[in-house]
Amino acid sequence: MIIWVIGLSGAGKTTIGQALYQRIKSRHPQTVFLDGDIFRRVMGGDLGFSAQDREKSCWRYHYFCQMLDSQGINVVCCVLSNQPDIQAKNRETFKSYFEIYIDVTMDTLIQRDPKGLYQSCLKGETTNVVGIDIPFTPPANPDMVIDNNTFVDLPSVISAINDRIERVPEEEESRREKV
Repeated sequence: MIIWVIGLSGAGKTTIGQALYQRIKSRHPQTVFLDGDIFRRVMGGDLGFSAQDREKSCWRYHYFCQMLDSQGINVVCCVLSNQPDIQAKNRETFKSYFEIYIDVTMDTLIQRDPKGLYQSCLKGETTNVVGIDIPFTPPANPDMVIDNNTFVDLPSVISAINDRIERVPEEEESRREKV
């Protein structure tokens, strides 16, 4: 299963993704965790943060996940994923796909701003910040939306996600039967 965790910088993708990964890995050792900064470095660090480079990076996530999926490896993939076409391709490509959107208002993100990205962009010191000078399109049909405007109760959220992903194979089989 590919679990695609989407959200803007500072939304909580990594925190939620790592906790989910630990939960899944305890039962399914063939699970890996992918996250932005590390993945960019592993893939050569050759891409910047322009809209075009972000799209190339997201396609790399897709193809890497496709390779792992074909080998029966589960992936918890935390990615900004501002590309509806890639999200749609994920749904048609992966054997089992679950999309989670971590929803946080821009006001909350600017207030949190753990990396200083938003303030830096608002001051004109930097560019290419999704949500500020690069538009962000929330996913159209995520399987689950987590409102993280106030920090969530992590164990409860992970349990809720886990309960939903446990049902995904049954739901996919049911959809196939109707076709």
